[in-house]
Amino acid sequence: MAMLVVITENVPPRLRGRLAIWLLEVRAGVYLGDVSRRTREMLWEQLSEGREDGNVVMAWSARTESGFEFQTLGANRREPVDHDGLHISSHRGRLFQMIVDGISAGS
Repeated sequence: MAMLVVITENVPPRLRGRLAIWLLEVRAGVYLGDVSRRTREMLWEQLSEGREDGNVVMAWSARTESGFEFQTLGANRREPVDHDGLHISSHRGRLFQMIVDGISAGS
């Protein structure tokens, strides 16, 4: 069993209700629980199929350098990035601007 956090934005009420069966909703769209890998994967399938235009972040405790792993669904300004095995989050706008600035500086 591992600690699980799910954060949803703009998902249908029926999906929020489905999550509330397995997890505790501590704030609107924020769910916590201690679930097995199998349950986590089942919840991810339900989120993938039912989110419509909304977006989702799922994070869980894991034996990694950071102590957790996460995955996302839907459009968001933050993009998950794997940096030498360390999972981090990057702002799409900032990353793009850094690339543009780097190209301009090199010209």
